[in-house]
Amino acid sequence: MSDSTPTSASTPAPSRATDAAVRAELTRLRDSIDNIDAAVVHMLAERFKCTQQVGVLKAEHQLPPADPAREARQIARLRELAESAKLDPAFAEKLLNFIIAEVIRHHETIADGTR
Repeated sequence: MSDSTPTSASTPAPSRATDAAVRAELTRLRDSIDNIDAAVVHMLAERFKCTQQVGVLKAEHQLPPADPAREARQIARLRELAESAKLDPAFAEKLLNFIIAEVIRHHETIADGTR
């Protein structure tokens, strides 16, 4: 009885050239991901600059920090955008809900500072 492990005769072992090509492609893709992540962070920063101004305006005019009707419209709009972009709409909604909660928290802090 032989004590050998099965091997696939049809699957060649990866060569060093293949390994290098795979590593190069991974690096290229990861560099793209890093660039996209940086853009997302900068876009969120710009968004929060705008929402801070909204928070100040709301506080100055004694408007509530949250606007459920606007939030519902934004969620519906973002879900549609996600679908057209082939992104899971539920994920997009969760992300926007997280952002909205943070914006409302900022607006409440701004309002507390103006009272």
